[in-house]
Amino acid sequence: MNAGPPRVPAEPLAALVDAVQANCHVADARHATELPLCIYLLQMRELYRWERGQAFGTALDRLDVGCWLAQREDLWARVEASALRPLPWQGRLFDPQDADALNAALIPHGLLYGAGYAGSDRPSFFVARLHRAERRGDDLSLHVADAEMARCLFAPPAALAGGRTIVLRRESLARWLWERFEAFSLRPHPGPFQALADAYGWAGPDGFVAALPRLVDDQSETLLLHEMGEHQAARELEPRWCAMRLALRQRRTETLVAAVRDHLADLLLTLPTLLERGDAPAMHFWFAGYEGQRQRLFPSLPRAYDAWRAGDAGRQLTRAARHGAAHFRRLADDVLSLHDGLGDDAGPAIDSLLMAPAAVCPSAGH
Repeated sequence: MNAGPPRVPAEPLAALVDAVQANCHVADARHATELPLCIYLLQMRELYRWERGQAFGTALDRLDVGCWLAQREDLWARVEASALRPLPWQGRLFDPQDADALNAALIPHGLLYGAGYAGSDRPSFFVARLHRAERRGDDLSLHVADAEMARCLFAPPAALAGGRTIVLRRESLARWLWERFEAFSLRPHPGPFQALADAYGWAGPDGFVAALPRLVDDQSETLLLHEMGEHQAARELEPRWCAMRLALRQRRTETLVAAVRDHLADLLLTLPTLLERGDAPAMHFWFAGYEGQRQRLFPSLPRAYDAWRAGDAGRQLTRAARHGAAHFRRLADDVLSLHDGLGDDAGPAIDSLLMAPAAVCPSAGH
């Protein structure tokens, strides 16, 4: 009989959680207000819900949220210039950026630590209960986080850390899905999210919450495919891509180059795999999040999705994925060439390249 991980004494765990959360406050203090106002307020509301342990669908007290927001911004003003703390565990102090070393000590106890960057200079941290850890293929590890005990405002549901470890955050994925559901509920309309709701058979908040555990289980696999696609793209792009991103100074340029790489990952692996599997709910899930610069750079892709829904057996999506992968591979090469020639001054030229009409992927066959 498997006894599970050894019990973690409360005091060492509390000290670790406190140190991680302190570093989260420093990271948020330095970078949270760089977000667009609407996104900032939405993410702050969900951070409040997480800290208060509020269930999805619970009406939030506006006065309490306002007081909490003022207190949090006051805290950030006080800690913005603070250094990141080392992380204590079992008599040792760990560098907050060295997730591999700390996780070697934490995972046997059923815990998981995450450290990474959003963009070139925005650190993000968390510590959570470990849902599972396993190998994927010969050169990838998968770490899946469950309930989170410390986190930053920015909480990406999935990331490729260090080039060899995929980190999936189930709680963050659930919150992302809830935000999508809330936004959709305000303005229901036919499309991928409605198709996702139909696939899981939910109607209204109660139905969504009931379907959420299965939705998180299923769509964690879709996120995993994307990160595996990122790993595949990295074989062609790294280490030059990382050096290029570190040279960028504008948020829009960071978003643009991220969209190029996301397209490569999904057009090379995610969408072809979903088509091969015939996984309709996952396809609806993927297109429900298709927006922003990714959509601007490949605006015809949703039409191929519509054709798939209409019964073309994925022919247009297969053609679009092949055509788009070639386009974005060439575009990524152009971005890297600019950085090779201009070095740390390449940001404006890369921004101009990716904002130009020629950066937009034309429809397959055009």
